[in-house]
Amino acid sequence: MAERSITLAQKSPSSPGHILKRLLAVFKRVLQQLRHDRLFLILSLAAPLMIVFFLKIFFDSLEGPGFTVSRFIVPIGAFIVHFLTYILCSISLVRERTSLTLSRMIVNGYRPTEIIFGYLLAYTVLATLQTLLVLMALGWFFNLDYQFGTQASIYLIIWLLAVISISLGILLSNLARNEGQMLPTIPMIIFPSVFLSGMLIQVDRLPEWAQWLSIITPVSYANNVLQKLIKPGGSLGDDWVSLVELMTFGLVVIVLASFTLKERD
Repeated sequence: MAERSITLAQKSPSSPGHILKRLLAVFKRVLQQLRHDRLFLILSLAAPLMIVFFLKIFFDSLEGPGFTVSRFIVPIGAFIVHFLTYILCSISLVRERTSLTLSRMIVNGYRPTEIIFGYLLAYTVLATLQTLLVLMALGWFFNLDYQFGTQASIYLIIWLLAVISISLGILLSNLARNEGQMLPTIPMIIFPSVFLSGMLIQVDRLPEWAQWLSIITPVSYANNVLQKLIKPGGSLGDDWVSLVELMTFGLVVIVLASFTLKERD
């Protein structure tokens, strides 16, 4: 089935219909591969629930006058999704590279954009489930009682961050030849997301050089939007600049991923 999908693009026309057909062929192949790897799926969906459970234990020990759990827990929920989607996607794609699957696709006529969007769509299905599970767990453990519109907006921002994390995983996996080269990128992505995004400490309280570095992590833009959303009467439009910056960040990463895939393979 995988070989049939790979050879589908060979010598096929470049009309929009055929481009879509090749993109969907990549999407179906990756989705089928994910579905057959049951252990990977179980761990992908169980891991965020376990993390939220331990967060509940941690934050229960911090409760006190003036401490607002929602100020931290919603952005941390976004970080959990960002962290997991990046790691799972990037490691899986490096494995695809070492097995020469990506190279065979390029040789058989698939365009980098078709491969990138095919993988992006497939892993977005998994990220959608992870985002939903994280928000449900946060609502259950921390008794979050936001209105439906606010919950939907929070879901949208975290989901968008997850898609960007997948794109970032694709981009950096293009630059790695094996899992060993990919592993050092994990702290390079995760630590700035934790300490420079404003999730724990407001960015304007950081040194000036750290404030400049905060622009390299998409979590900083997502956190800005989420902090406005969780306030009473908050909406997506309250910080539309950060929302646009978040989407722009994702678009730039996708474009770079397409170019680096072409150069590497």
